[in-house]
Amino acid sequence: MTIKPWLSAGYLPFPLIALMVLTRYHHFGDVLHLPDASLAVFFFAGFYRAGAYGKAAFFGFLLGLAGLIDYVAIANGTSDWCISPAYLFLIPTYAVMCWAGHYCSGFKSMALPELAISAGYATLAASVAFAVSNGSFFLFSGRYQDLPWLDYVQGVARYYPSYVGSAVLYAVAGLVIIKAVKTWSALARHYEI
Repeated sequence: MTIKPWLSAGYLPFPLIALMVLTRYHHFGDVLHLPDASLAVFFFAGFYRAGAYGKAAFFGFLLGLAGLIDYVAIANGTSDWCISPAYLFLIPTYAVMCWAGHYCSGFKSMALPELAISAGYATLAASVAFAVSNGSFFLFSGRYQDLPWLDYVQGVARYYPSYVGSAVLYAVAGLVIIKAVKTWSALARHYEI
């Protein structure tokens, strides 16, 4: 008898959906709430082993879910400051993360060097996502028409460490979980558990 790991490709969407629902309300986190895991959720959506249509459909579903969560949060008193024409640029922001996850899904052994490379790609992708989301907000939100670009960059730079740091922390934790599940699954097959 072989035990199928709950984190196999067929079950991966469920933990990702739950993680987004549980963390998206509080983007930076606080004592009572975890930081937003949306970037890492899209990173791992790239891992999802589905055909091109299935992967695109899941990406679209996650985009819709993020929008729905934001709508519910705003309807319940969260500030709508981030809702502007720039909100559409969350699509390429999250696509960058999904592409990085897709690329990293090619590492089959999940050995330590591959985990380190995946963490590096997650860091790079989160940095690009930060630039896309904040740059588009500056350019298209209509909130900074008289502010020089350099002043804006200096103002948002303080958010970079938490933005990228939480995404990378979630990504590394997820990669470690995937490695542990793969190892456990291999042991279970070996010992026919």
